[in-house]
Amino acid sequence: MSSLPRRVKSEAKALTSENDELPSFLNSSSESEEEEEEWEPKSKTAKRPRLPKKNEAKPKKVAAPRSAVARKKVKKVAIKQEMDVSLPIAPAEDNRMQLLKPKEEDVGTKPKILNQKPEVPKKIEINSFQGKNEKSFESDEKPSTSVPVVGNQVKHEKSEEDFAFDEPPFKKIKSTTCPEGKPVKNLGGNKIKEEFEMNWDIVQALSEITNVEPWVCANLIRLFQEENTIPFIARYRKELINNLEADALREVQQTLEELRTVAKKTHTMIQKLKKEGKLSGCLLTALLNCRTLEELDHVSAPYKTGSKGTKAQRAKQLGLEPAALALLQNPMELNLFSYIRPNTKGLSNIREVEAGVQHILADIFAKDKDTLDFIRKLCQQRYICIQSALAKVSSKSGNEKDIDKFQLYHEFSCNIKNIQHHQILAINRGENLKILTVKVNIPDGVKNEFCWWCVNERWRPKQFLKPELMRILQNSVEDAYKRLIYPLLCREFRSKLTSDAEKESVMMFGRNLRQLLLTSPVRGRTLMGVDPGYKHGCKLAIISPTNQILHTDVVYLHSGQGFREAEKIKRLLLQYNCSTVVIGNGTACRETEAYFADLIMKKYFAPLDVVYCIVSEAGASIYSVSPEAAKEMPDLDPNLRSAVSIARRVQDPLAELVKIEPKHIGVGMYQHDVSQTLLKATLDSVVEECVSFVGVDINICSEILLRHIAGLNANRAKNIIEWREKNGPFINREQLKEVKGLGPKSFQQCAGFIRFNQEYIKTFCSSKKTELGSHELLAKAGGQGKKKSKPTPCASRQPNPLDQTCIHPESYNIAMRFLSFIGGNANDIGKSDMQQKVNAAIQKEGLEGTAKRLNTTVHTLQLIIDGLTQPEGFDIRTDFDKPDFKRSIVCFEDLSVGTVLTGKVENATPFGVFVDIGVGKAGLIPVRNITEAKLSKVKKRRSLGLGPGERVEVKVLNVDIPRLRITLDLIRVL
Repeated sequence: MSSLPRRVKSEAKALTSENDELPSFLNSSSESEEEEEEWEPKSKTAKRPRLPKKNEAKPKKVAAPRSAVARKKVKKVAIKQEMDVSLPIAPAEDNRMQLLKPKEEDVGTKPKILNQKPEVPKKIEINSFQGKNEKSFESDEKPSTSVPVVGNQVKHEKSEEDFAFDEPPFKKIKSTTCPEGKPVKNLGGNKIKEEFEMNWDIVQALSEITNVEPWVCANLIRLFQEENTIPFIARYRKELINNLEADALREVQQTLEELRTVAKKTHTMIQKLKKEGKLSGCLLTALLNCRTLEELDHVSAPYKTGSKGTKAQRAKQLGLEPAALALLQNPMELNLFSYIRPNTKGLSNIREVEAGVQHILADIFAKDKDTLDFIRKLCQQRYICIQSALAKVSSKSGNEKDIDKFQLYHEFSCNIKNIQHHQILAINRGENLKILTVKVNIPDGVKNEFCWWCVNERWRPKQFLKPELMRILQNSVEDAYKRLIYPLLCREFRSKLTSDAEKESVMMFGRNLRQLLLTSPVRGRTLMGVDPGYKHGCKLAIISPTNQILHTDVVYLHSGQGFREAEKIKRLLLQYNCSTVVIGNGTACRETEAYFADLIMKKYFAPLDVVYCIVSEAGASIYSVSPEAAKEMPDLDPNLRSAVSIARRVQDPLAELVKIEPKHIGVGMYQHDVSQTLLKATLDSVVEECVSFVGVDINICSEILLRHIAGLNANRAKNIIEWREKNGPFINREQLKEVKGLGPKSFQQCAGFIRFNQEYIKTFCSSKKTELGSHELLAKAGGQGKKKSKPTPCASRQPNPLDQTCIHPESYNIAMRFLSFIGGNANDIGKSDMQQKVNAAIQKEGLEGTAKRLNTTVHTLQLIIDGLTQPEGFDIRTDFDKPDFKRSIVCFEDLSVGTVLTGKVENATPFGVFVDIGVGKAGLIPVRNITEAKLSKVKKRRSLGLGPGERVEVKVLNVDIPRLRITLDLIRVL
């Protein structure tokens, strides 16, 4: 109890000694106003993930062991003596040096952190805050950079012998810090030097928000700072991230960006307030404690330019601050009557003086960290609900149709802990359309307990209070709660719920997109794509197993010419030996499906056994008129291009769908209500992840597909294609380094995801050798005066069998040692012999024992084993669903439990949804089987209801023939 008033006292002291402390801290924070203005705009540019130091000149990238990187930083500290730089590598340095020594000669692995650029730290005002003004922080959390560089932390880094200047960039992978496959709990410690420092530690904050261990967060921050991509981290840095999935990595990355945004805006605000002369020690501490934009807004709102000032500020201007502080510190000597000034507005009588003191106290309470922490903790233990009701204005003058859409939310109340994400998005949409009014309801019990705690514990005066002063204190607490704290809590709750709902919506879109992109391809079939239509006919396109367009046509199936057109379709199918029809799920899909099913049932296409499937045609029409489509199919009508796209979506869904902007594929929820920046970043990241994990054959893939490989972009993909056209096929991964614009970092990120078909390369090399031999004979016969022609790349390059695997070039050394350990040959990759040898070796010593023997980690060894044993042409998509090929629409009697069908929603009711599955009787999906995860199509939904006309894939759960009832389970929305 006695310690609490002491804290108040120290704050009062900070206020009184402000004139002494502040000038020194302001002077030390920057040497001149010009310097400050020079650095400020630079700090504003660093926002994009993976490019944290965009504004600095990039030095030539050289790979250096970790110690070398540290040495560079030490030199910087020597040059810039005034900067307080804590080295992130210091805590684990001794341990790392010991681990490095025994492996220096023989292990072809590399340090965890590659190509770290020497950085000149930016002018960070906060370093000087910690040096000179640290006392004012001691009552709160310690800033994360309060540890200065101590001499003995860097003394052992004198030797220059291991500094690698001209070596290849990828040496010594994971084994350096993780020799036995154990997770590295501190890749240089959990202290991270951030561009903008706060009173909270970014690693700890990130860990609390994302529920990821602090050591993993520290490693991830460093990995992202070095511009590593998510696919690369997820596959090749597993031991550093505790085997996290790509989705979890994306969440950490987004949260990190949010925290950095808060830190950056806080420091911008500090600079602004400092220039305006409004920055006090207490305000500085309050600003540096902010963790969210809402908190920052709450603390900084009174000081924004153009604001007429808060009630507390006006009272302070009248000179009532000493009275307010005296009420808490020394109430026995306080005489409020001495502050009365009859001719001054705000001080004319005792009531106005009391009101002014009350406003100052309320302001102090509402901005105190401990007070806000207490009320937040209290709210977590109580029932807080969010309520929505029909707005009075909209009920009088509103569109009936729009109002009905939000019928579920006209009288809605739900605990904020239990409310669903789609409900939050629906309520927000209703509120934006002015159809609903929304409020957060905090029970009175919270207010009563909070007020009691403030008066009796946190802000209990040091001496006895007279009744009239106690009344002022109680009124101040109530005023602080009602006018300042309650609105802040409401904003925080709404903001957190909306933010979580938006993130979940975006993540769900990402999950659906991944499932769609990783649909198993249908290889080796000639396909007929059908883009259905009534008036303008059905567009047909026949494509070969190698993706070539064989024929395009238009048929009119639904205008009374069906029988005549059947002849044409039969002739085309027989001519091209095509037995698979792919129907787009747009307009006239159901009728087209019935048309083909009827002909197949009658065996009209005999001797061909024709089957058909239905695919989503979302985005096909947008793609058909895009510049990419015009470049790819210049002589084709846009309407026919969509039929080609529909067929290719079955043949190779990934290669076709990457041509379409992800948001047009339409597998999300409330996608138009969420942050479009976040949505685009996430979907692009998912596409990159899918393309990278599937891998591409560098010698045959398209430029569009290459763009989405981790580490590549449109420019680099274009340069790769140009190099391929100029020099012929790539022989091995090392040749990628010859491509313009593909530096060591880009190579490191993309190399593991690029494949080489060994048969194709061997054929190419043998033909080149024959050509080379004949060229040499001609050169000898033609005389020696002429210039020697350059040898072809093939003459100096040899194919590497490991290039067809998922093994990264940085691990080739370990892979070759593993092969010699098991007695295998690199040319036997993917054969059964290799599988047997690997199994025998692992059974003998175990995975961990083998990893220890090879001085590597279990994760790296597992990746090497996968790469060596997977059959040639292995595709991760084989584990995913294939399209559902059908021959007929079944009748009621044919239905059996477990049958999977496609259908169209006929009617929606509160108890379920009726679906037409083509058997003459609609089936029912009970409402319990309709879950949020299954509703993947973008639609203005009323809660979890499906709307009439939507296409769904369903599974039969029960067939009741006597009562003609079919119970269905929803698999997904098409």
